Amino acid sequence: MTTDYTKIGGIDYIAEVTNYVDRGDEKYIFDELSKKDVELVEEIRKKMFVFEDIVGMDNLSIQRVIREVDQKDLVYALKGAQGEVANVMFANMSARMTETIKSELEITTNVRVKDVEDAQQRIVAVVRKLEDAGQIVISKGGKDDIIV
Repeated sequence: MTTDYTKIGGIDYIAEVTNYVDRGDEKYIFDELSKKDVELVEEIRKKMFVFEDIVGMDNLSIQRVIREVDQKDLVYALKGAQGEVANVMFANMSARMTETIKSELEITTNVRVKDVEDAQQRIVAVVRKLEDAGQIVISKGGKDDIIV
């Protein structure tokens, strides 16, 4: 790993800042950085929280996030989500809400990728806000794992 990148704020700082960049810029940054230091990119990615990381959260935290997010954001975010993410989200909704969201997904067409990514970023922002407030815990692996 190149030490020039890690001296000033460290990998944690880079990951935190990159969490607030839109996905297009994030991809560009990582593509360019990986040309110089693939190992550094991997270390940064390990410390970042992205929408797809919701699958690793505990059910109570996911339910808390679902209650906090705007339903339209949920529909748009799930429109572009991988099957596992959608399955985890639906598993943590009431039957009525699941039916409503699935119905909205069917009738919502022609959604721009940017709108999907923006909705996912807003949901990630809610996750971060709840974590900062101590209302949920995000396990990033290693020493932060919850043992009950």
